[in-house]
Amino acid sequence: MKIVFIIDQVYLHGGIERVLSIKANYLASMPHNKIYIITTEQKDKKPCYEFNDKIIFKDLGINYQRNKSYFHPVNLRKLPKHIKKTKSVIKKINPDIVVVCSHSTDTYFIPFINKGIPKVKEFHYSKFIELENRKNPRNLQKKYFLKFADYVETKYDKLVILNQDEAAYYASDNTVVIPNPLTFYPEKVSTISNNIVITAGRIASVKGYDMLIDIWEIVSKKYPEWELHIYGDGEPGYVKMLQDKIDAKNLQDHLMLKGVTSDVKGKMLASSIFAMSSHNECFPLVLLEAQACGLPIISFDCPNGPRNIVNTENGVLIPIYNNVEFANQLIELMKNRVKLEEMGKSARQNASNYSVENVMKLWNNMFNELLNL
Repeated sequence: MKIVFIIDQVYLHGGIERVLSIKANYLASMPHNKIYIITTEQKDKKPCYEFNDKIIFKDLGINYQRNKSYFHPVNLRKLPKHIKKTKSVIKKINPDIVVVCSHSTDTYFIPFINKGIPKVKEFHYSKFIELENRKNPRNLQKKYFLKFADYVETKYDKLVILNQDEAAYYASDNTVVIPNPLTFYPEKVSTISNNIVITAGRIASVKGYDMLIDIWEIVSKKYPEWELHIYGDGEPGYVKMLQDKIDAKNLQDHLMLKGVTSDVKGKMLASSIFAMSSHNECFPLVLLEAQACGLPIISFDCPNGPRNIVNTENGVLIPIYNNVEFANQLIELMKNRVKLEEMGKSARQNASNYSVENVMKLWNNMFNELLNL
């Protein structure tokens, strides 16, 4: 089977890039498969994740200006070249399946080129963020763009979404739920003995770290010996705003912005609880990684990811924006090591359901269905 994956690049660290490497490597290891990855702006840079040597990369050299919208005039001028090159490369490869991973301009033209080849679109974000614009469009342009997007989605053979809750946001009936695969499953788990709460992810407003600082102000008064470690990077101005808030609350000895780490697994294994304060999520892979390390989860019950991973046996879901309850639940777990250990064991067991083998079986079933095999 020849499969083409389409993505903008694979040199930046990110969830989509990491998941693509896992899927592509698994498929490339199977006999009779030939895997291609088409990028639009790799810029001769090395992939940030490891890819099987059998995978064939082809970069189109479109090089959109990433600091501008894909629909900005300076980028739209590159669209005809993008379409022509994509069409030519796909024709030459003649794949059995084309899968669009990223959410860039190719999302909107892939279904209309190289007819006869089944097309799949992956969604790695929650369409919850579109609800307000759909109910009250800012302008006619936005209104009709969303209608156009809905139309395009109907032209894909399958839309891969990460949880069943997301299906309600799609106008078409071609969705299939395939969660992200677990990236690691360590032999050893956390001892739940260190007084460390960890969180990790992109440092951005959607992650709610400003609320987590307020929450930790409450917690640290009760348990000053515990620390909160935040791993990740983001826009320097926003990171500085968070650090300023930490300093203003005099929490710098209890709450640390740790920056990026190449060993998130090791950091999780050295912690005892994972906290998530996001405004919205789709399928937060980092929660599965924490569970694989044996960590209980405390998270806001935001739309729509955490509730599909966390239950009462392996963690606690907090009504969104209830900072006091979030702090109280952290405190309850901190004073009950036995409960922490029980939840950690349950979390580890839940994570095993998302093994690469289990998830890729769903992908192969979908491919076989599309090819009538």
